[in-house]
Amino acid sequence: MTSKADQAYREILSGINAGRYAPGARLVLAQLAAELDMSVVPVREAIRRLQSESVVAYTRNVGATVIGIDPEIYHDTMETLALVEGYSTALCAPLITGEEIERARAINERMRGLLVDFNAVEFTRLNKEFHSVLFEHHQNSHILDLVHRGWARLAALRSSTFAYVPHRADRSVEEHDHLLDLIAAGAEFAAVEQAARQHRLNTLNTYLDHVVASSDGADPPDSLKTERTPHV
Repeated sequence: MTSKADQAYREILSGINAGRYAPGARLVLAQLAAELDMSVVPVREAIRRLQSESVVAYTRNVGATVIGIDPEIYHDTMETLALVEGYSTALCAPLITGEEIERARAINERMRGLLVDFNAVEFTRLNKEFHSVLFEHHQNSHILDLVHRGWARLAALRSSTFAYVPHRADRSVEEHDHLLDLIAAGAEFAAVEQAARQHRLNTLNTYLDHVVASSDGADPPDSLKTERTPHV
């Protein structure tokens, strides 16, 4: 049974992803409790959980606020996700059924349909749904937990990432097709792992290019540089 705290967590996180609570916005406990029609206690617990996942920050005399895009946190989280998602996808690949591949293709087609009149928030939601299909047969709960933690850490950023780099969306959909083709063909572990890992790194590298362009071409700090490998 879902607890009030879990419900509050999902509702607040959904609000962050949908842009109702923008980066820097204060999350007032009493106001949220009134909106969710519950007491302050579960809302406080939900805020603490979001804080532990680096989605929300707490400052004395200010309270809880939504964290915006911190380039270093984004870089480190995306780089970590590239590793664990790549391994996770390859680990699950042999167990994915033809029906599930078709389900993932249908999701990807819905993503492709968003490219003309682009909706970054909906595209991101479907992107998560697409990858979730590929993780359904996970045999290692610890690796899956790392994936979910990474997704949670990006929760305050993901709704706006493709808004910053909308041109990345078209290539992302193509990479999904390639990844599904590999899985359907029964490709070796290394090939699936490399394609899934590079897929995540390509998004990271595109965002870093955006950061450089936005700063008049200045090189990013060494902590934000990541190895460039050919697109798959």
